[in-house]
Amino acid sequence: MTDHIRAIEGLALVAALTAVFDGVHGFGDHFVQRQHDAVTKGMHGSHLVNKNDGSPVTEDPWRHGSEGRTCTASAYGRRSVSRHVASYSAVQLASTLAVTRTLGYRVPATALLTGAAINAITHGILDRRDPLLWLAEKTGKTGYIKHATVVRKAGGEGTAYPESVQDESGPGTALMELDEAAHRAIGVAAALVTTWITLRKGARRLRR
Repeated sequence: MTDHIRAIEGLALVAALTAVFDGVHGFGDHFVQRQHDAVTKGMHGSHLVNKNDGSPVTEDPWRHGSEGRTCTASAYGRRSVSRHVASYSAVQLASTLAVTRTLGYRVPATALLTGAAINAITHGILDRRDPLLWLAEKTGKTGYIKHATVVRKAGGEGTAYPESVQDESGPGTALMELDEAAHRAIGVAAALVTTWITLRKGARRLRR
């Protein structure tokens, strides 16, 4: 393979991977993600919660059996984010394979899994919220986060929001925008690494 053809192949592959990662990001991050995981993946703390649903132990101290098992809030948050990352990665991997195989191109498993790991690990770290808040502080975005918040409408008695509340992390907030921006930027890096490994393999990857 000449250097010119190799460069064209690399540019085409990194562009395709970036488009796929970016295109399915919202689907995996919002459409596929469980509502419960979205709410609980950022939980932190050493206080105990019910392992069954993440509710504070003090809400019902008389639970028994599987419903009576407890864990720390941090452990519950890690379990929720792991579930989300698993479904997100499955969507991304399936989409990448569908696009590349349909076009007759085989990305080596090593390259494919490395790119997926970069996206998955960083996604899980950012979705735990504290690392994202730290990054926002270091880049001078704390004021932006505090300023661009939203007020959620009040619901009826027994709903999640019986009274109007100010939300600093959900849809429409600055923190959400920073989260999305970070994920997409990392997606470009993952696409570049995947392409670099693919080209280093050196073998013919076009399906005949």
